[in-house]
Amino acid sequence: MSAQQTFSSGSTPGTAGSLGNRPGSAAKPLRWAADAVAMMREGARVRLDYSTQSLWRVDRMIEEIRREGAPYAAVEGALRGFGAYGGEVVVRWAGGEWVESGGGYWVRTWDGRFWDPLDEARRCFAGEGSLRLLCHDAMPSG
Repeated sequence: MSAQQTFSSGSTPGTAGSLGNRPGSAAKPLRWAADAVAMMREGARVRLDYSTQSLWRVDRMIEEIRREGAPYAAVEGALRGFGAYGGEVVVRWAGGEWVESGGGYWVRTWDGRFWDPLDEARRCFAGEGSLRLLCHDAMPSG
């Protein structure tokens, strides 16, 4: 299953990426992302700055956790945080917004596409995904 789906939307490019007036659906993903930033800074001494380049470090960290053989149940919360961080990078850099639907959280980008960064982090842990590539795919082309 792809981490991206297309739906129609009337959103305007760049309007939801600002940090000011955020919808209530963003509260949990923002908290999870902030927790991931703190965990990386304090535990791994890696600084995450919500840049698109920082997703390379997140992908590498998930890969290292997988290689260490950690059971999914033990890292589920961290993966949720990494996915939320990746989603927040998309929101900030690709003009998106968090949307809560069916008990899950998605990012809707300016062009009406929906992305599932939380699932992409799980896919990355399984060796099949990449938050960096998800962000790249979500960016406006040109």
